[in-house]
Amino acid sequence: MIIMSANPDSITSGAHERIAIRPPVASNKPKAAADGLRHDWQLDDIRALYTQPFNDLLWQAQQLHRQHFDPNAVQISTLLSIKTGGCPEDCKYCPQSVHYNTGLGREKLLDKQHVVDAARAARAAGASRFCMGAAWRQPTDRNIDKVIELVQAVRDEGLETCITLGMLKAEQAQKLKAAGLDYYNHNLDSSPEYYREVISTRSYQERLDTLENVRQAGLKTCCGGIIGMGESRDDRLGLLQQLANLPEHPQSVPINLLVQVEGTPLHGVDALDELEFVRTIATARILMPKSMVRLSAGRENMSDATQALCFLAGANSIFYGEQLLTTSNPATQADQQLFQRLGLQPMA
Repeated sequence: MIIMSANPDSITSGAHERIAIRPPVASNKPKAAADGLRHDWQLDDIRALYTQPFNDLLWQAQQLHRQHFDPNAVQISTLLSIKTGGCPEDCKYCPQSVHYNTGLGREKLLDKQHVVDAARAARAAGASRFCMGAAWRQPTDRNIDKVIELVQAVRDEGLETCITLGMLKAEQAQKLKAAGLDYYNHNLDSSPEYYREVISTRSYQERLDTLENVRQAGLKTCCGGIIGMGESRDDRLGLLQQLANLPEHPQSVPINLLVQVEGTPLHGVDALDELEFVRTIATARILMPKSMVRLSAGRENMSDATQALCFLAGANSIFYGEQLLTTSNPATQADQQLFQRLGLQPMA
Protein backbone atom coordinates (compact mmCIF):
# COMPACT_ATOMS: atom_id res chain seq x y z
CA MET A 1 0.00 0.00 0.00
CA ILE A 2 1.23 3.52 -0.80
CA ILE A 3 -0.05 6.50 1.20
CA MET A 4 0.76 10.16 0.92
CA SER A 5 3.14 11.53 3.53
CA ALA A 6 3.14 14.99 5.02
CA ASN A 7 6.09 15.87 2.83
CA PRO A 8 4.74 16.67 -0.66
CA ASP A 9 8.06 15.68 -2.23
CA SER A 10 7.88 12.07 -1.11
CA ILE A 11 5.55 9.17 -0.59
CA THR A 12 5.56 6.60 2.13
CA SER A 13 4.87 2.90 1.79
CA GLY A 14 2.99 0.80 4.28
CA ALA A 15 6.40 -0.16 5.68
CA HIS A 16 7.11 3.55 6.22
CA GLU A 17 9.82 3.66 3.56
CA ARG A 18 10.23 7.12 2.07
CA ILE A 19 10.89 7.27 -1.65
CA ALA A 20 11.25 10.13 -4.10
CA ILE A 21 8.50 10.97 -6.54
CA ARG A 22 8.66 13.03 -9.66
CA PRO A 23 7.77 16.69 -9.29
CA PRO A 24 4.32 17.57 -10.62
CA VAL A 25 4.01 19.18 -14.01
CA ALA A 26 1.58 22.05 -14.32
CA SER A 27 0.19 21.02 -17.67
CA ASN A 28 0.22 18.04 -20.00
CA LYS A 29 0.69 20.41 -22.93
CA PRO A 30 4.28 20.11 -24.21
CA LYS A 31 6.39 23.15 -23.43
CA ALA A 32 9.78 24.16 -24.76
CA ALA A 33 12.20 25.68 -22.27
CA ALA A 34 14.60 28.51 -23.03
CA ASP A 35 17.01 25.96 -24.50
CA GLY A 36 14.33 24.85 -26.96
CA LEU A 37 14.04 21.44 -25.32
CA ARG A 38 11.27 19.81 -23.32
CA HIS A 39 11.67 19.26 -19.58
CA ASP A 40 8.07 18.30 -18.77
CA TRP A 41 7.81 14.75 -20.07
CA GLN A 42 4.99 12.63 -18.68
CA LEU A 43 5.44 8.88 -18.26
CA ASP A 44 2.54 8.18 -20.63
CA ASP A 45 4.22 10.29 -23.33
CA ILE A 46 7.46 8.36 -22.97
CA ARG A 47 5.67 5.02 -22.94
CA ALA A 48 3.92 5.90 -26.21
CA LEU A 49 7.29 6.63 -27.81
CA TYR A 50 8.99 3.54 -26.44
CA THR A 51 6.27 1.07 -27.41
CA GLN A 52 5.62 2.23 -30.97
CA PRO A 53 6.65 -0.19 -33.75
CA PHE A 54 10.40 -0.74 -33.64
CA ASN A 55 11.07 0.63 -37.12
CA ASP A 56 9.02 3.77 -36.42
CA LEU A 57 10.90 4.36 -33.16
CA LEU A 58 14.29 4.07 -34.81
CA TRP A 59 13.21 6.24 -37.74
CA GLN A 60 12.07 9.01 -35.40
CA ALA A 61 15.26 8.77 -33.34
CA GLN A 62 17.49 8.77 -36.43
CA GLN A 63 15.74 11.82 -37.88
CA LEU A 64 16.29 13.79 -34.68
CA HIS A 65 19.86 12.56 -34.44
CA ARG A 66 20.66 13.90 -37.90
CA GLN A 67 19.28 17.33 -36.98
CA HIS A 68 21.94 17.80 -34.31
CA PHE A 69 24.86 15.46 -35.10
CA ASP A 70 26.84 13.87 -37.89
CA PRO A 71 25.15 10.42 -37.97
CA ASN A 72 28.45 8.68 -38.77
CA ALA A 73 30.62 10.32 -36.10
CA VAL A 74 31.09 8.76 -32.66
CA GLN A 75 32.74 10.44 -29.68
CA ILE A 76 35.33 8.21 -28.02
CA SER A 77 36.11 8.25 -24.32
CA THR A 78 38.45 6.15 -22.20
CA LEU A 79 37.76 5.33 -18.55
CA LEU A 80 40.39 4.67 -15.90
CA SER A 81 39.84 3.65 -12.29
CA ILE A 82 42.19 5.90 -10.32
CA LYS A 83 41.16 4.52 -6.92
CA THR A 84 39.70 1.02 -6.86
CA GLY A 85 37.75 -0.88 -4.20
CA GLY A 86 36.80 -0.23 -0.60
CA CYS A 87 33.66 1.77 -1.37
CA PRO A 88 31.30 2.00 1.64
CA GLU A 89 28.18 2.18 -0.53
CA ASP A 90 26.01 -0.94 -1.00
CA CYS A 91 25.10 -0.61 -4.69
CA LYS A 92 24.02 -4.15 -5.56
CA TYR A 93 25.63 -4.07 -8.99
CA CYS A 94 29.08 -2.92 -7.91
CA PRO A 95 32.10 -5.19 -7.29
CA GLN A 96 33.90 -2.31 -5.56
CA SER A 97 31.52 -2.29 -2.57
CA VAL A 98 32.95 -3.47 0.77
CA HIS A 99 29.60 -5.18 1.39
CA TYR A 100 30.26 -7.93 -1.18
CA ASN A 101 32.98 -10.53 -1.65
CA THR A 102 34.00 -10.21 -5.27
CA GLY A 103 37.73 -10.79 -4.87
CA LEU A 104 38.48 -7.12 -5.57
CA GLY A 105 40.95 -5.54 -3.17
CA ARG A 106 41.28 -1.98 -1.97
CA GLU A 107 43.87 0.12 -3.81
CA LYS A 108 45.35 3.55 -3.25
CA LEU A 109 44.97 6.52 -5.58
CA LEU A 110 47.09 6.07 -8.69
CA ASP A 111 50.16 8.26 -9.04
CA LYS A 112 50.25 11.03 -11.63
CA GLN A 113 52.69 9.33 -14.01
CA HIS A 114 50.49 6.22 -14.22
CA VAL A 115 47.52 8.41 -15.16
CA VAL A 116 49.52 10.43 -17.70
CA ASP A 117 50.77 7.26 -19.38
CA ALA A 118 47.19 5.96 -19.62
CA ALA A 119 45.97 9.28 -21.03
CA ARG A 120 48.68 9.29 -23.70
CA ALA A 121 47.77 5.74 -24.70
CA ALA A 122 44.08 6.71 -24.88
CA ARG A 123 44.82 9.71 -27.10
CA ALA A 124 47.00 7.58 -29.37
CA ALA A 125 44.11 5.11 -29.73
CA GLY A 126 41.74 7.89 -30.82
CA ALA A 127 40.05 8.96 -27.58
CA SER A 128 39.11 12.62 -27.20
CA ARG A 129 37.95 12.44 -23.57
CA PHE A 130 39.63 10.82 -20.58
CA CYS A 131 37.41 9.82 -17.69
CA MET A 132 38.64 8.96 -14.20
CA GLY A 133 36.68 7.19 -11.47
CA ALA A 134 37.40 6.83 -7.77
CA ALA A 135 35.50 4.52 -5.41
CA TRP A 136 34.55 7.07 -2.78
CA ARG A 137 31.18 7.90 -1.24
CA GLN A 138 32.22 11.53 -1.08
CA PRO A 139 35.76 12.85 -1.57
CA THR A 140 37.50 14.82 1.16
CA ASP A 141 38.91 18.24 0.33
CA ARG A 142 42.35 16.62 0.37
CA ASN A 143 41.12 14.04 -2.15
CA ILE A 144 39.90 16.87 -4.36
CA ASP A 145 43.32 18.55 -4.33
CA LYS A 146 45.00 15.29 -5.41
CA VAL A 147 42.48 14.68 -8.19
CA ILE A 148 42.92 18.23 -9.47
CA GLU A 149 46.59 17.44 -10.12
CA LEU A 150 45.49 14.48 -12.24
CA VAL A 151 42.87 16.52 -14.10
CA GLN A 152 45.40 19.19 -14.99
CA ALA A 153 47.95 16.58 -16.10
CA VAL A 154 45.39 14.98 -18.43
CA ARG A 155 44.36 18.37 -19.85
CA ASP A 156 48.02 19.02 -20.61
CA GLU A 157 47.87 15.93 -22.87
CA GLY A 158 45.18 17.60 -25.00
CA LEU A 159 42.19 15.59 -23.78
CA GLU A 160 38.83 16.58 -22.37
CA THR A 161 38.47 15.53 -18.74
CA CYS A 162 35.65 13.82 -16.84
CA ILE A 163 35.71 12.46 -13.30
CA THR A 164 33.34 10.56 -11.03
CA LEU A 165 34.15 10.69 -7.33
CA GLY A 166 30.77 10.27 -5.61
CA MET A 167 28.79 13.05 -3.98
CA LEU A 168 30.13 16.60 -4.24
CA LYS A 169 29.62 19.64 -2.06
CA ALA A 170 28.98 22.92 -3.85
CA GLU A 171 32.40 24.34 -2.99
CA GLN A 172 34.12 21.17 -4.24
CA ALA A 173 32.33 21.42 -7.57
CA GLN A 174 33.38 25.06 -7.84
CA LYS A 175 37.00 24.15 -7.10
CA LEU A 176 36.99 21.48 -9.81
CA LYS A 177 35.54 23.93 -12.30
CA ALA A 178 38.21 26.50 -11.47
CA ALA A 179 40.87 23.82 -12.02
CA GLY A 180 39.66 23.24 -15.58
CA LEU A 181 37.55 20.08 -15.27
CA ASP A 182 35.17 19.66 -18.22
CA TYR A 183 32.62 17.01 -17.11
CA TYR A 184 31.45 15.47 -13.86
CA ASN A 185 29.74 12.08 -13.92
CA HIS A 186 27.06 11.22 -11.37
CA ASN A 187 24.45 8.69 -12.49
CA LEU A 188 20.88 8.38 -11.25
CA ASP A 189 21.12 4.60 -11.85
CA SER A 190 17.36 3.87 -12.10
CA SER A 191 13.91 5.29 -11.53
CA PRO A 192 13.18 6.70 -8.06
CA GLU A 193 10.82 3.79 -7.43
CA TYR A 194 13.32 1.04 -8.26
CA TYR A 195 16.37 2.81 -6.89
CA ARG A 196 15.64 1.74 -3.30
CA GLU A 197 15.77 -1.90 -4.45
CA VAL A 198 19.37 -1.41 -5.53
CA ILE A 199 20.95 1.08 -3.11
CA SER A 200 20.23 1.99 0.51
CA THR A 201 23.33 3.98 1.54
CA ARG A 202 22.68 7.03 -0.65
CA SER A 203 19.32 8.61 -1.36
CA TYR A 204 18.01 9.61 -4.76
CA GLN A 205 17.77 13.18 -3.54
CA GLU A 206 21.47 13.19 -2.64
CA ARG A 207 22.23 12.29 -6.25
CA LEU A 208 20.01 15.10 -7.50
CA ASP A 209 21.69 17.51 -5.07
CA THR A 210 25.14 16.62 -6.41
CA LEU A 211 23.94 17.18 -9.97
CA GLU A 212 22.61 20.60 -8.95
CA ASN A 213 25.97 21.49 -7.37
CA VAL A 214 27.72 20.45 -10.58
CA ARG A 215 25.38 22.51 -12.77
CA GLN A 216 25.61 25.57 -10.54
CA ALA A 217 29.40 25.41 -10.73
CA GLY A 218 29.20 25.57 -14.52
CA LEU A 219 30.52 22.06 -15.12
CA LYS A 220 29.07 19.87 -17.85
CA THR A 221 27.12 16.91 -16.52
CA CYS A 222 27.50 13.27 -17.48
CA CYS A 223 24.47 11.46 -16.09
CA GLY A 224 22.67 8.28 -17.03
CA GLY A 225 21.89 4.93 -15.51
CA ILE A 226 22.00 1.15 -15.61
CA ILE A 227 19.37 -1.10 -17.14
CA GLY A 228 19.01 -4.85 -16.93
CA MET A 229 19.05 -4.87 -13.11
CA GLY A 230 15.70 -6.66 -12.89
CA GLU A 231 13.69 -3.46 -13.19
CA SER A 232 10.39 -3.19 -15.04
CA ARG A 233 9.98 -1.44 -18.37
CA ASP A 234 8.28 1.46 -16.58
CA ASP A 235 11.35 1.78 -14.35
CA ARG A 236 13.50 2.18 -17.44
CA LEU A 237 11.11 4.82 -18.71
CA GLY A 238 11.12 6.46 -15.28
CA LEU A 239 14.90 6.80 -15.42
CA LEU A 240 14.67 8.47 -18.83
CA GLN A 241 11.93 10.75 -17.51
CA GLN A 242 14.13 11.89 -14.63
CA LEU A 243 17.03 12.61 -16.96
CA ALA A 244 14.93 14.47 -19.54
CA ASN A 245 13.15 16.55 -16.89
CA LEU A 246 16.31 17.80 -15.18
CA PRO A 247 16.65 21.61 -15.34
CA GLU A 248 19.28 21.08 -18.02
CA HIS A 249 19.69 17.93 -20.06
CA PRO A 250 22.98 16.18 -19.27
CA GLN A 251 25.50 16.94 -21.99
CA SER A 252 26.45 13.24 -21.88
CA VAL A 253 24.00 10.41 -21.13
CA PRO A 254 25.68 7.04 -20.51
CA ILE A 255 23.31 4.08 -20.82
CA ASN A 256 24.86 1.05 -19.13
CA LEU A 257 23.76 -2.56 -19.55
CA LEU A 258 24.34 -4.39 -16.28
CA VAL A 259 27.60 -6.32 -16.20
CA GLN A 260 26.91 -9.18 -13.82
CA VAL A 261 29.76 -9.78 -11.39
CA GLU A 262 29.85 -12.91 -9.25
CA GLY A 263 29.56 -12.04 -5.58
CA THR A 264 27.25 -9.06 -6.11
CA PRO A 265 23.53 -9.42 -5.29
CA LEU A 266 22.52 -8.78 -8.91
CA HIS A 267 24.61 -11.63 -10.25
CA GLY A 268 22.23 -14.09 -11.88
CA VAL A 269 19.36 -11.74 -12.73
CA ASP A 270 17.59 -12.44 -16.01
CA ALA A 271 19.39 -10.91 -18.97
CA LEU A 272 17.65 -8.00 -20.69
CA ASP A 273 16.33 -8.49 -24.22
CA GLU A 274 18.79 -6.65 -26.46
CA LEU A 275 15.97 -5.00 -28.41
CA GLU A 276 14.77 -3.48 -25.13
CA PHE A 277 18.20 -1.93 -24.81
CA VAL A 278 18.01 -0.53 -28.35
CA ARG A 279 14.55 0.89 -27.59
CA THR A 280 16.01 2.60 -24.52
CA ILE A 281 18.78 4.19 -26.59
CA ALA A 282 16.30 5.41 -29.22
CA THR A 283 13.96 6.88 -26.62
CA ALA A 284 16.84 8.64 -24.87
CA ARG A 285 17.80 10.21 -28.20
CA ILE A 286 14.27 11.50 -28.76
CA LEU A 287 13.89 12.89 -25.23
CA MET A 288 17.35 14.49 -25.17
CA PRO A 289 18.10 15.27 -28.82
CA LYS A 290 21.16 17.47 -28.19
CA SER A 291 22.88 15.19 -25.67
CA MET A 292 25.64 12.71 -26.38
CA VAL A 293 24.09 9.27 -25.80
CA ARG A 294 26.81 6.83 -24.81
CA LEU A 295 26.97 3.07 -25.08
CA SER A 296 28.72 2.38 -21.80
CA ALA A 297 29.17 -0.81 -19.79
CA GLY A 298 27.89 -4.07 -21.22
CA ARG A 299 29.06 -3.73 -24.81
CA GLU A 300 31.32 -6.76 -24.48
CA ASN A 301 28.20 -8.92 -24.22
CA MET A 302 26.46 -7.29 -27.19
CA SER A 303 26.63 -8.57 -30.74
CA ASP A 304 27.98 -6.26 -33.44
CA ALA A 305 24.46 -6.20 -34.89
CA THR A 306 23.00 -4.91 -31.63
CA GLN A 307 25.65 -2.21 -31.38
CA ALA A 308 24.94 -1.23 -34.99
CA LEU A 309 21.24 -0.85 -34.14
CA CYS A 310 22.19 1.33 -31.17
CA PHE A 311 24.18 3.65 -33.44
CA LEU A 312 21.21 3.77 -35.80
CA ALA A 313 19.00 4.60 -32.80
CA GLY A 314 21.11 7.64 -31.98
CA ALA A 315 23.99 6.47 -29.80
CA ASN A 316 27.03 8.58 -30.66
CA SER A 317 29.55 7.92 -27.92
CA ILE A 318 31.38 4.88 -26.57
CA PHE A 319 34.02 3.94 -24.05
CA TYR A 320 37.16 2.75 -25.81
CA GLY A 321 39.61 0.33 -24.22
CA GLU A 322 39.61 -3.10 -22.66
CA GLN A 323 38.65 -2.07 -19.10
CA LEU A 324 35.81 -0.03 -17.58
CA LEU A 325 36.78 0.62 -13.95
CA THR A 326 36.78 -3.06 -12.91
CA THR A 327 34.81 -4.78 -15.70
CA SER A 328 35.92 -5.73 -19.20
CA ASN A 329 35.13 -3.90 -22.44
CA PRO A 330 35.60 -4.77 -26.13
CA ALA A 331 39.21 -4.55 -27.26
CA THR A 332 40.19 -1.35 -29.06
CA GLN A 333 41.02 -3.30 -32.22
CA ALA A 334 37.55 -4.88 -32.26
CA ASP A 335 35.96 -1.43 -32.00
CA GLN A 336 38.14 -0.10 -34.81
CA GLN A 337 37.08 -3.00 -37.02
CA LEU A 338 33.41 -2.44 -36.19
CA PHE A 339 33.73 1.26 -37.02
CA GLN A 340 35.28 0.36 -40.37
CA ARG A 341 32.50 -2.10 -41.19
CA LEU A 342 29.83 0.46 -40.32
CA GLY A 343 31.52 3.46 -41.94
CA LEU A 344 31.80 5.29 -38.60
CA GLN A 345 34.50 7.81 -37.73
CA PRO A 346 35.75 9.10 -34.39
CA MET A 347 34.26 12.50 -33.59
CA ALA A 348 36.83 15.27 -33.85
